[in-house]
Parts: sequence; structure tokens; C-alpha cells
Amino acid sequence: MASDFSEQPDIGDATNVAILKALSADPRISTAELARKIGMSGPAVRERVSRLEETGVIRGYRVDIDPRALGYAVTAFVRVRPMLGQLPKVIRLAQETPEVIECHRITGEDCFMMKLCIRSIDTLDTVLDAFLAYGQTTTSIIQSTPVALRTPPLRGPT
Repeated sequence: MASDFSEQPDIGDATNVAILKALSADPRISTAELARKIGMSGPAVRERVSRLEETGVIRGYRVDIDPRALGYAVTAFVRVRPMLGQLPKVIRLAQETPEVIECHRITGEDCFMMKLCIRSIDTLDTVLDAFLAYGQTTTSIIQSTPVALRTPPLRGPT
């Protein structure tokens, strides 16, 4: 049976969807402003947001920092195919390498997909060499980002 990508886990009611949309648009919105937008009291909105946090729907609030503003001119994706028995070492190295800003365990021939921010192409060799001790790497340099990180689609109950 084909999967239906329009299905979404139950996140509650339309009010929770409205809260999530408002927080996605402006994570720094005050509780009072959020309550005004939603048409509820501040304590009721605070309770709903707390419940969304406790259940893991809201995992946290982040600052979106432009890597280029910090001198990281190059962003790349690196796939890693570890040698036999080297998987834990790749995980540890990814966790310890500051240039690795994301690391995902993936399916397929490669085991990991990492996102790197580096100052220049010259820096790439140094970072990749550390991983090459444990497996094979394949690198793709990001040229542009037509779709930046965004919130998953939010739909109300059906």
C-alpha cells in the first residue's frame, strides 16, 4: 500500500495548529501577543505551549545564525561510508568536530549525511582527512539554498 504523505500525527486541535504557526513565524513572540493572535487568555496559551513542549511537539527554540556572517564561506554535505567496525568512531568524530553542524544516520550505501560549515575550500581537506581514517567520503558543496530550513507542514484536524 502506498503511503499517504498528507497524513499527520494528531497535534490536537486547530488552536494548537494556530499556536505552532505563530511560533514558527516568530519564536520570540510574547505570550501576551500570542494570546491576542489566538484569541485566548495568556494563562491558557501558556498551558497549551507547555503541553506542546512536554509532549515533544515543540523541541526547542533556536537562533538562526548566518554562517557567512561568522566567516564560514562554504557549506557542504558530506556522506560517509564507514569501514567495517568504524561506525562508532565516525559518530564520535562527528560529535567532536565543530565544523559538523548536523549529522544524520541514513539508509543506503552511506551510513551518515553530515552538513559542514567551513571557512574555505582549503579547510575542507583537514576536516575530510579526519573522517577518511574511518571510511570513504563523498562531498557536495552547496551553491545556493532555494528552500531554507522550514517548519513541517501544519494542518488542522481533519
